Amino acid sequence: MPLLVVQQVNKSFSGLMAVKDISLEVNEGEIFGLIGPNGAGKTTLFNLVSGFYVPDRGSIIFDGQEITGLGPHTICQRGLARTFQIVKPFGNLSALENVMVGAFNRVGPYAQAARLALEKLVFVGLAEKKDIRVKELTIADQRRLELARALATQPKLLLLDEVMAGLTPSEVTEVMELIRKIRQSGVTIFIIEHIMHALMNLSDRVFVMHHGEKLAEGTPQEVSSNQKVIEAYLGEVAMLA
Repeated sequence: MPLLVVQQVNKSFSGLMAVKDISLEVNEGEIFGLIGPNGAGKTTLFNLVSGFYVPDRGSIIFDGQEITGLGPHTICQRGLARTFQIVKPFGNLSALENVMVGAFNRVGPYAQAARLALEKLVFVGLAEKKDIRVKELTIADQRRLELARALATQPKLLLLDEVMAGLTPSEVTEVMELIRKIRQSGVTIFIIEHIMHALMNLSDRVFVMHHGEKLAEGTPQEVSSNQKVIEAYLGEVAMLA
């Protein structure tokens, strides 16, 4: 059974259909990419899967259990975590304390949370900066910190929403390697990303949204050569590059 199953999910806001009849499956152990133009409904879909929105219709099944309508905290405890387009750390807290916020989702005692948080900071390469206030970190380090905080919840599935936004080419390469390392550790990845060479190189399969609907799905090679995708999105990306 796939780790995540989205079945005929719909969501509208004031009559505007943001997500329409979306169905997809994310298999355990894969990196599953989600692309589409701005306003396509990608982040809305993430918000539905992670419990920030409730679908108007349809169902979401994670790890064999229905999670439709459950709150984000409950869904996170079941093993589904996410990051956000805009990094919003606790700026006056240390890097370690920020990651402990995620760790408390799994462990109660302070000492255990601190050990788990430090383990994840080591994993993402921020152990030496554990005592630095987060507002003093670079945007690249804050991106790594957000990954560490999400990983501290010990997820089975990690949703990454433009985790490479604002990074330099060399930083993008480093985050790509970190994402591969996360997958190798046993975490399944569902990722939205506008940096096409990164997403196409990372993903096993890619799902394309346009105007809230499914436009295409397939391997990176199949999607990148799909004429509908080129016309709706990839041509636009090429012109902006």
